[in-house]
Amino acid sequence: MAERKTRIGVVAPGSAIDRDVAERVTALAGRLYPGGRVELVFHPQCFESRGHFAGSDESRAAAFVQTANDESLDALWFARGGYGACRLIEAVLPALGEVARHKVYMGYSDAGSLLGALYGRGFTRLAHGPMPVDVIRAGGEAAVARALSFLVERNPQALEPSLSAEVPAAAFNLTILCHLMGTPWQPDLSGHVLMVEEVSEYMYRIDRDLFQLTGNPAMRWVAGLKLGRCSDIPPNRPDFGQSEEEVARAWCQRSGIAYLGRADIGHDVGNKVVPFGLWRV
Repeated sequence: MAERKTRIGVVAPGSAIDRDVAERVTALAGRLYPGGRVELVFHPQCFESRGHFAGSDESRAAAFVQTANDESLDALWFARGGYGACRLIEAVLPALGEVARHKVYMGYSDAGSLLGALYGRGFTRLAHGPMPVDVIRAGGEAAVARALSFLVERNPQALEPSLSAEVPAAAFNLTILCHLMGTPWQPDLSGHVLMVEEVSEYMYRIDRDLFQLTGNPAMRWVAGLKLGRCSDIPPNRPDFGQSEEEVARAWCQRSGIAYLGRADIGHDVGNKVVPFGLWRV
């Protein structure tokens, strides 16, 4: 019996990717899964450009809906972050059919806007994890291979190692999650281990976002907070005087949220996969 092919659709709800990214990731998938076992379907919208965005809001939303509702595709993979996913939420959610609910969705960074909104609407096959654009980082093929091993095989080695089979989890970029809070798209994370990571933000902004996160009444029902890597923090003048872990511990202590240590996620090639909720294959 022929082995079933996995077909993965790729869209770019925020910024565009170069065609070189698609070519490199497609070639890598072919080496990892020879014989056509995996097919990557990059929507043409991924390569569009309109200012900051990969096409207009309308074209990005249409590409997302088309891919999500395509019953021939097993997964929807976010091509990259950037900015723009939040602009699509209100147009996308009402247009998703039953087929879309059975698909796997994976990305991180700006993709968290749509992942959070989908989770809040009962979608259960979502994951924070590497994206195709990561292939351009030094050592990035390892990150893309990890993502593919999860999307194709549900490889447990791809997962963030502290995940529990009994306690649901979710992971977000800190800024993205804070921008969801107070909107209709804020997901209910009660009882979840919440993992957050950050990149290229000043320490005072990380501190301010943790104030907002831990001060939100709904967030005080999480099972605990784990801090991923906060990379490329710009120097502050004068020096902020506290590390990201020190401020995370402090805000957790003030709010009564359990601080659970570090998580193996971040804007880097070591970024591990975190399925939302209690993952079911």
